[in-house]
Amino acid sequence: MLSDIDNAQNLVALFLQRADERGDAPFLGFKADGEWQTISWADTARRVCLMAENIRKIGLREGDRVVIVSENRPEWCIADLAIMAAGCITTPAYTTNTEADHAHILDDSGASAIVVSNARLAKPLVPAIMKTGRADHMIAIEPIASSQSGAITPHSWDEMMEGDADAARKAVDARIADIQRSDTACIIYTSGTSGAPRGVMQPHGAVLCNVAGAAEVLIEDFGIRDERFLSFLPLSHAYEHTGGQFLPIGAGAEIYYSEGLEKLASNIEEVRPTIMVVVPRLFEVLRTRIMKQVEKQGKFASYLMEQALIISQHEIRSGRKRLRDRPMDLLLERTLRPKIRQKFGGRMKAMVSGGAPLNPEVGNFFEAMGLTMLQGYGQTESGPVVSCNRPKAGLKMDTVGPPLRDVEVKIAEDGEILVRGELVMKGYWQRPEDTERTLEGGWLHTGDVGHVDEKGRIKITDRKKDIIVNDKGDNVAPQKLEGMLTLQPEISQAMIVGDQRPYMVALIVPDPEWSQQWAKDHGVEHDMPTLTADPGFRSAIKAAVDRTNQDLSVIEKVRKFAFADEPFTVDNNMMTPTMKIRRHQIRETYGERLDGLY
Repeated sequence: MLSDIDNAQNLVALFLQRADERGDAPFLGFKADGEWQTISWADTARRVCLMAENIRKIGLREGDRVVIVSENRPEWCIADLAIMAAGCITTPAYTTNTEADHAHILDDSGASAIVVSNARLAKPLVPAIMKTGRADHMIAIEPIASSQSGAITPHSWDEMMEGDADAARKAVDARIADIQRSDTACIIYTSGTSGAPRGVMQPHGAVLCNVAGAAEVLIEDFGIRDERFLSFLPLSHAYEHTGGQFLPIGAGAEIYYSEGLEKLASNIEEVRPTIMVVVPRLFEVLRTRIMKQVEKQGKFASYLMEQALIISQHEIRSGRKRLRDRPMDLLLERTLRPKIRQKFGGRMKAMVSGGAPLNPEVGNFFEAMGLTMLQGYGQTESGPVVSCNRPKAGLKMDTVGPPLRDVEVKIAEDGEILVRGELVMKGYWQRPEDTERTLEGGWLHTGDVGHVDEKGRIKITDRKKDIIVNDKGDNVAPQKLEGMLTLQPEISQAMIVGDQRPYMVALIVPDPEWSQQWAKDHGVEHDMPTLTADPGFRSAIKAAVDRTNQDLSVIEKVRKFAFADEPFTVDNNMMTPTMKIRRHQIRETYGERLDGLY
């Protein structure tokens, strides 16, 4: 299996090889009319090849960018592979993107075509197409009213499935023979420090390197047999794109698509997955839910849960189980743990957390409940996985495990984690200066600070870069939001917080001149403590925040805010001499106030 991945010339070739091997075995699972249905490997390959040839027929050529805007579903996978099989480059976009977000990606990538799921997702997309003049073609998975498409040439999904399947396969085989591992497979946009999303050019080899490394972990630590993945995270995220789509392809596994967060728990029980790629926030929610359910079962169940945690904590500290804990451990294996495992379908081999740091306490809880929890580390620029915890190396929840195979990691003099290998991006699309800075000396400069422990496991201790990674693994550039807030006349300064949190919050310094005028107009003393306690004043600031939110995506919106006691200045050490805010200093001063917003 690993040799197939190592020798694959590109991602489409690997998929077609697996499809030929697996034939009529189920590959893509989805729920329709209340029932789970599947599409076979052979049928998926047929659809991929037909769509690839129809993409060529409408005029797209090698290197053209095609944007996908869709929720997770079989058509996402088919479109992704078809775009690559046509010699084009997949450019995923989030379903939560605003019109402005879409306009940036369309314009920056110079997209030639769009694949969109439905009318709802087309609503903010079509105006962006009109505004930028990009994308001559729009392929709709579900019917969209022609009035929405305007001057864009519309194509239905059924139209993409027409033609001679055998001839299409031969044409695809001939074309992909020229696609090399070093060629760009996709451009995935991720927030930059300037706030403008940058397109990360991931070559086929970067994703294949990741797939081989992750597959080795599965083979050596768990064995691979009839694997089934439940796809939940957005496929527009590099983590799900590689770990939730191409890893299953490499492993010859099934992929089932979740119906969404509200139905995730029931989907897990119905689908009975063996592997799940998730973000820390989901584990936090599930941990809380499990603890409440166990407590409702009475004192004995709560006692068992307590004992499981005590045994686990000792094992983590000492690295082994105490002899005296064995009877209780056996009891837990016959009582509490099977019930917990059943909540996860009863077949779960491992749940892999990535996209944001996992609280070690949460990871230890699931280990105590008898579920194997692995934490990965990486970024879009590295395919995206650099390292992953694995039982073979000794699980330690405050680390992110050893590097994957064929991945070099070293620590720079200032503590920054540097990465080298085939997994590293080609660069940022049309941003040579950013590329040169990030890939200085042939090493990917991750912007994270850490060290490697005695067992070769990476431990992250800080983040050099200011990008916020929320609890779902989404990247948010705080400078962008802060800049937009301070454009409002009511706001002088702002700092955004939201790392490992469910939403963004802000610390705000009101504009002094505006505040003085507001106080005069409302007959209130111009004193900041008095003003910030005034409901009317707070409502006026909230209106400014709400105006800003209108131009932000769902993940960027500022949900709550607090007031600073004084402006950020060089004198109070909250600004640098070059007038940049000192985030760590401000967080240290106002941390409790900001934490109170959650």
